[in-house]
Amino acid sequence: MQTSHIATFEQLPDLIAEYAAGTGAYDTAVFVVDIRERVLRRLTGKGPDAGADGQEFTVQGSLPGQAYQRVDLLAESATDNAPDGRRRWWVAVTDGVERLGVLRTDTDTDDEATRQAVRDLASMTALLLLSKRSFSDSFARLARTEPMNVAAEMQWNLTPPPAYAGHDATVGAVMEPAYQVGGDAFDYAVAGSVLHVSVFDAMGHDTTAGITANVAVAACRNARRHGTALTETSEWVERTLLDQFGASRYVTGILADLDMDTGRLTWVNRGHHLPILIRGNRWTTELACPPAGPMGTGLGLPVTECAEQLEPGDRLLLYTDGVVEARDTRGRQFGRDRFVDFVRRHHSGRHTLHETLRRLMAAVMDHHGGKLDDDATVVLTEWRGGHQDELIP
Repeated sequence: MQTSHIATFEQLPDLIAEYAAGTGAYDTAVFVVDIRERVLRRLTGKGPDAGADGQEFTVQGSLPGQAYQRVDLLAESATDNAPDGRRRWWVAVTDGVERLGVLRTDTDTDDEATRQAVRDLASMTALLLLSKRSFSDSFARLARTEPMNVAAEMQWNLTPPPAYAGHDATVGAVMEPAYQVGGDAFDYAVAGSVLHVSVFDAMGHDTTAGITANVAVAACRNARRHGTALTETSEWVERTLLDQFGASRYVTGILADLDMDTGRLTWVNRGHHLPILIRGNRWTTELACPPAGPMGTGLGLPVTECAEQLEPGDRLLLYTDGVVEARDTRGRQFGRDRFVDFVRRHHSGRHTLHETLRRLMAAVMDHHGGKLDDDATVVLTEWRGGHQDELIP
């Protein structure tokens, strides 16, 4: 860790391999996942993306991909790839529940102490990657498989990491089209025992829509960090948008606060799709709340703060219309019922919250022929209520 402080992103693979070998882990390699979580690309430290001449594995249908999906430590069944009878391991590289990629390494032994050492190496690797990610163009290039438009560039630099776990709560988020997103944005943040979660959908699908969403999120954060309540926060977003754009641009959204100690959820609805609550993987309902107008319209409608008491294991879905309105070649929408059913079926103990979202967005994209006409964003929050030890697989 100390040596890494002045290392560049390109120097990490050699640094990790060198120090890992000193602990009995040989031929160590790091693979970074792309934005859409479809491929794992080896970090070699060479070329403009620091991945030149590196292997690439698919997340679906490969052993490294299985380790990534399951957030697990897996051993290769054959020893052909590991010399001298060593055991080859693949392990997910995660920070909390954010999946960054996978790590490969060979060891002479195969016992619980060795397995734990490999997991520890993956944890350290995650911290090293995170320490370089925010200022490395090479990392950004390695995590992309196609060109990105300006609006998407803004949005990905605006949003927090796509996964969080702590204080009895877990958050996961996905956005598509990942490289052409326009006016969608999500946000979450923690202050003490309060988790703030929000989703925004700006009018339009161009760079101006992205700018509008950026202003809305920035205004929301600005008000929130001054300790402003939800209703006043949404009104501050409205005033900021009116100051910047007149009444020509607007944003719909849900702004919510979750008390992670008690499970009390409060939220305001600014002309957006209602939140969906899934309880016990059986009962599903929309959380009704009188809507105020979209932020930026200046309609002057009253803003109502609504409340719901969550139970341990409850899941809250926030989403934008691109998810449910995606159409197949016959014009049939993906639909709300299919959307909710997909989350229920895939997250009923079979997959982590974040793997469920990865598969959900892949299904939405496939339904629409691989290309969406509208932005699609999902934020899934789960409150465990006293089961902190269950947050991480």
